[in-house]
Amino acid sequence: MTSMTRRDAVLLLLMTLAWGFAWPVMKFGVRELPPLFFRSLCIAGALVILAAYARVASIPLALPRSDWLDIVRVAVPNVVIWHCAMILALTMLPAGRSAILGYTMPLWAALIGALWFGEHPPARHWLGVGAALAATSLLLSSELSSLAGRPAGTLLILFAAFSWGYGTHQARRRAIHVPALTAIFWSLSLALVVLLAGTILFERDRWRSPDALEWVAIAYNMAISIAFCHVVWLHLARRMPPAASGLSMMMIPALGVFSSIWLLGERPRWQDYVALGLIVFSLATVLLPARGRPAPVEAS
Repeated sequence: MTSMTRRDAVLLLLMTLAWGFAWPVMKFGVRELPPLFFRSLCIAGALVILAAYARVASIPLALPRSDWLDIVRVAVPNVVIWHCAMILALTMLPAGRSAILGYTMPLWAALIGALWFGEHPPARHWLGVGAALAATSLLLSSELSSLAGRPAGTLLILFAAFSWGYGTHQARRRAIHVPALTAIFWSLSLALVVLLAGTILFERDRWRSPDALEWVAIAYNMAISIAFCHVVWLHLARRMPPAASGLSMMMIPALGVFSSIWLLGERPRWQDYVALGLIVFSLATVLLPARGRPAPVEAS
């Protein structure tokens, strides 16, 4: 790993802000537009941008047939289910609450690694898993106890996060012989096929031309949240210290909550603030390196 430059630090900050603000921006998009239709437009536009970037950067997008099955095995839980379930959940939940629950992803990955793949996480990881489960239980109970609660949305975003966590283990265990950008491009392409099928089957009677604000939400997601952030993440993946990547991910749900207050006028309940604190704590236990011991660098 090479050291981070000032430019890298600025890119990391921009990426963190972009992913945090993406939650209320997506909420703008799905208030009236069909959610699968909205996400299809976002990913289709992002694929055009990523293809243009790959051409400029001389990154081949050809996918050898030997990698097809591995790409599918990684893309289905890590990309397809995440995008589909997340955008549907966002129609049922406040954007801030969706961000909190969505970023339980690393905790599910730790739990899945221990229970399914025989990994032996340190005790502090179990402490983080416990904090995350407490946070999700708190938010789920508040949805169940409210007359206007949407427990289905809570379960759906948790399923998306769980699937993402499982997908990280699939990615680690597959030898995909193409550049990371190529793998992302085809994973998003598979997600687009599923989203298009879903919107054609279930939303076609609700299709319409987006209004100006909805086009802003679509443009933000396609150009910034998906295309720009994926390129930046790949650039920083081997340059970021583990503490930097961990702190970045810890900031995203907090940014999602407070940007939703600012942009959407959401009013989080006390359960949201307590859950946010628990999730940030739990992410710290899993993502930040132990004191006095550098965390291993994973190959991307």
